[in-house]
Amino acid sequence: MSTGIQTDGKSRTAQGAAMRVLIALSASHMLNDIIQALLPAIFPLLKSQFTLSFTQIGLITFVFQFTSSLLQPLVGIYTDRRPMPYSLPFGMGLTLCGLVLLATAGGFPMILCAAALVGAGSAIFHPEASRLARLSSGGKHGFAQSLFQVGGNFGSSLGPLLAAAII
Repeated sequence: MSTGIQTDGKSRTAQGAAMRVLIALSASHMLNDIIQALLPAIFPLLKSQFTLSFTQIGLITFVFQFTSSLLQPLVGIYTDRRPMPYSLPFGMGLTLCGLVLLATAGGFPMILCAAALVGAGSAIFHPEASRLARLSSGGKHGFAQSLFQVGGNFGSSLGPLLAAAII
């Protein structure tokens, strides 16, 4: 009888640990997507401060979307073969470096580099974070993915608000 209680206790402990991991992943996803959402939110500021054309704004968007969207499946293929949990902080760090470079940019080429760094950081972060959410799901894959996505969606909505508050 006591073995059944221990298993129950261990099961609850494992579920609690899994939930903490999922919440941490969701919070990380929120932070990543806040930074991603800041870039388009400050396009009007960049346009006026650097006297950019709409073509240049479009090029910034292209570089950002190219690195974040098109590199992501390639990173996913690679990390499916060789899981790299350390790619989460590396991706977040790369995104942060892009944001810092954007804050100190002296011209259009630096803005493009910053956009590429933000996008690449996001491309590195998302596949491995999603994989870890699934691993932490305890068989509840839909719930785990949904909780992970809530963080990203919340971050995407907070980014422009944060930009407005800062500016």
